[in-house]
Formats: sequence, C-alpha cells, structure tokens
Amino acid sequence: MSYQNVEMNVEEKIATVTINRPKVLNALSSEVIEELTEVFDDLSARSDVHVVILTGSGEKAFVAGADIGEMKGKYALEARDFSEKGNRLMSKIEKLKQPVIAAVNGFALGGGCELALACDMRVASANAKFGQPEVNLGIVAGFGGSQRLPRLVGPAIAKELLLGGEMITAQRAYEIGLVNHVLDSQEEMHEKARGLASSIISRSPLGVQRTKQLVNEGANMDIDRAISFEVEVFANMFSTEDQKEGMDAFLNKRKPAYTEK
Repeated sequence: MSYQNVEMNVEEKIATVTINRPKVLNALSSEVIEELTEVFDDLSARSDVHVVILTGSGEKAFVAGADIGEMKGKYALEARDFSEKGNRLMSKIEKLKQPVIAAVNGFALGGGCELALACDMRVASANAKFGQPEVNLGIVAGFGGSQRLPRLVGPAIAKELLLGGEMITAQRAYEIGLVNHVLDSQEEMHEKARGLASSIISRSPLGVQRTKQLVNEGANMDIDRAISFEVEVFANMFSTEDQKEGMDAFLNKRKPAYTEK
C-alpha cells in the first residue's frame, strides 16, 4: 500500500516507518495522522515484523509538531475530533504488540514530542530538540503529552516543560529520562536504533510482546494487582512453544530458533 506522506520499509523483521514531509518539517496534519494510523493497523497484523523504528525524513525534524495552519481555524468540536484522532494513533502505537523505537533527528515538538512519547524507547541525534510549546500558542497538549510526559519524567519536570513551553536539548532529554541514547550524528542514531531492534528480534517474539504488555498495563495498576498480572502471564508462557524452545536451546547450548508470532 502506498501513501502520500509516510514510507515503510521492512527488512530482516524490522519495519522502518518514515514520515516524509520534510518541507514542512514533517508536521502532523490530519492526512498524516490517518496514514500513520493505517500503517500501524497493518503492522499490528504482520507476523514478519518484530520491531518498528519510527522516524522523520530530512535533517531538520523528526516531527516539528501538529500542523498549525490546519488547526488555526478549527472550532471547538473540530478541535476535539482532531485531538481524538491524534490520540487514537498514539494509543495504537503504545499498544502495538511489537516494540516501537523512535529515532529522533532535529525537532520533536508538540505533537512530535507526543509521538515520540507513545513509542517504547527513544534514540536521538545530538541536534534533536524536544518540547511541548502549546502554551505559547494559547492551547494545551492535545495528543497525550500532559499525561505521558509526567509518567515518564515525573510531574515536576513535566510541568516545567509543559508550563514553560521551552525546548530542551537532546542531552537534557537524556538527563531527565526522556531519551534512552544520544548519538553524535543522524547516521549513528539510525545505527543505534537498528542495533537495539536487532537485539530485540533475537529474543523470544512472544516473550518480547508479553513483556511490553506487562510494563504498559502494569503501570496503570496498583502494585499487588500488577504482580498478580505478572504471575498469570509468567505461568501462561509455560504453555507456549517459545518457552519450550528457549529453555531447550539454553540447556543444549544452542541458539534458539523461534517461530514468527
């Protein structure tokens, strides 16, 4: 399937999804959001993809934000629809069975930062800039930023970013736990993202999927309920081929040969 604003390439069980609107810094218009939603719908059904890398084209931006030109004239009900559409995409990425790695080059502001937040981990080039500048535009974060950012970096630091509306460097993003790794160049950033993806695809596909589910869903439970959830998932893994293959390979000192999930 072809798209106007999004490209996808699958190689060695890794899907690279690229937002391709470099002239407008890959801004998230309604059309881009709809195309990304279709792409992630497709990915959710694919057994040949075990990890997804999400990035932006060009050297200047991952995603500079939502399309302000499109948003400017919206009425409240239209703005609600736009926010709900964006949040459906973010939730779809967050709940995707495969891990998603954001490879962030240049600006990741507003909706771009929120898109990165919906991913499981973030790798940035040294020129990356992060921020939630919505208060500068007379609005608030609309794609989950006010909720995911505090959960990731803590409420005080999140409020500093959300209320101040300032950009931060990739290094500062790393210091506060927003970014997993900072690399000197865009090329090294992509190499690091693929390295992380390659490490993940060498593991049990079902184990990876269930671990992502445990972390995401357990974060919204009290600790006792979350531990009970882990116990159930742990037990259920012992009725899977991944458990049998993984443990047999370990005991026989060979590389496991997991089937695609």
